[in-house]
Amino acid sequence: MPGVFDRLQKQIDDKQSEGGITALDLADLPPALRRIMRLMLRELQLSYPEITNTVASFPEAERIAPKDLDDALDTLTRQAWLIRLGEGQKAIYKVNLRRKSGSNLAGGVWNTLDAKLKDKPE
Repeated sequence: MPGVFDRLQKQIDDKQSEGGITALDLADLPPALRRIMRLMLRELQLSYPEITNTVASFPEAERIAPKDLDDALDTLTRQAWLIRLGEGQKAIYKVNLRRKSGSNLAGGVWNTLDAKLKDKPE
């Protein structure tokens, strides 16, 4: 029979295998990948031609060569930063945002306050 710690470890492992990104993860990316992810986070979904056109409009110092762009998109897809739908020129890339866990804090706080107020004599 699994214990509490086994269940907690399983939840942690499941969350880590989900992929996706957090804002803090962006700081660890190489500059070219970070530029692509900043672009994708602004738009959330772009087709391959839209990405190439946008990257071509970057200032010259920030432009990414087409071969490097393809490699970067493949890397970001493999690392689960992006989700690719389709192939080649028809591919659509979407940002893989992590699912946010809900919080029960607000409900618990109000329930506790209500209980305290009910117990308080007037």
